[in-house]
Amino acid sequence: LRLVGSEMCIRDSPYLTPYMIRKLCLLWCAMIALMASAQEYDASFNTLRLPVSSHTAALGGQNVSLIEDAPAIGWSNPALYANVSDLSLGLNFMTYAAGSNWMGAHFVHALGDRHTLAVGAQMMNFGKMDETDESGNVIGEVSAKDFVIGVGYSYLLSDRWSGGANLKYIVSNLAGYSAMSFAVDVGLNYYDDEQDLSLSATLQNMGAQLKAYDEGRHLKTPFALNVGFSKGLDHLPIRFHVTMTDVTRWKSSYYVLPEDKDNQKSNKVSFGKIALNHFVVGLDVLPTDYLYLSLGYNFRRAYELKAAGSSHWAGISAGAGINIKRFNFGVSYAKYHHAGNSFMANVGYKI
Repeated sequence: LRLVGSEMCIRDSPYLTPYMIRKLCLLWCAMIALMASAQEYDASFNTLRLPVSSHTAALGGQNVSLIEDAPAIGWSNPALYANVSDLSLGLNFMTYAAGSNWMGAHFVHALGDRHTLAVGAQMMNFGKMDETDESGNVIGEVSAKDFVIGVGYSYLLSDRWSGGANLKYIVSNLAGYSAMSFAVDVGLNYYDDEQDLSLSATLQNMGAQLKAYDEGRHLKTPFALNVGFSKGLDHLPIRFHVTMTDVTRWKSSYYVLPEDKDNQKSNKVSFGKIALNHFVVGLDVLPTDYLYLSLGYNFRRAYELKAAGSSHWAGISAGAGINIKRFNFGVSYAKYHHAGNSFMANVGYKI
């Protein structure tokens, strides 16, 4: 049983054969090995890390297994487009640090029973900043913006398995200088509706620079391998979400180094802290079929905010949403930066 278009229907095709599963596993492992060796964590174009769904933001900001009939859900895992209704339109807006705004629009169109196409666009407006000369004198104002345009595709491999890919084009403008890049996401999802179980794995932001701010600097996209699951309870209106992020990165150099008692930087992070910082957990309370209440905790975000001196509500996120016939609406709270809190809203409509 799988959601396609605007209704549930039963597939008449068989499940994945053992041969197909072996091929997919070999391809997946080869891509992981290639990208893990080719990409480092000192990446640019970091707006690609931000959520575009308020529900995802409420669950900790990183989630690849959430099943929801909303077009923005496939931005982080394109396999999830298979669960979105045909002709779905979604808009999102988020306040970010220091007056910045993150906003966008997404649209999903189903082609038959198995194929789903999606398009989306996001913009980060960093606002205006003072322009200074070499002596620090203010001589004017400059602006900064990032634009991301993406197309996505998902294919229903069987009743429970789906796969998909996103292609994103990124343009970053800063005070008259610009940089360009492209990024690819690849995702798999297993969804058992009867058990309310979703399992996912994604390779996100595999990309390359097309144009740098200056010719001497090479920029990288923020590649990540993420896995996760979502599971609803049989006799309680509760759904748990667990996401493991940056699975390929286990070095201390990828993390903010803590300070010792003398305010000196340590040269490493403990393995236990590194392991914990890979996890994002979330909880949905579902009092009715039309309402959800969400709470999330991002261990790495909490660790980094505390290291920056901002421990108040560090790592905690929350939100709520409603789904009424063709209309859905969601809001969330989170803290991504010590400079301020972030609030996000989504609105969607099935045409």
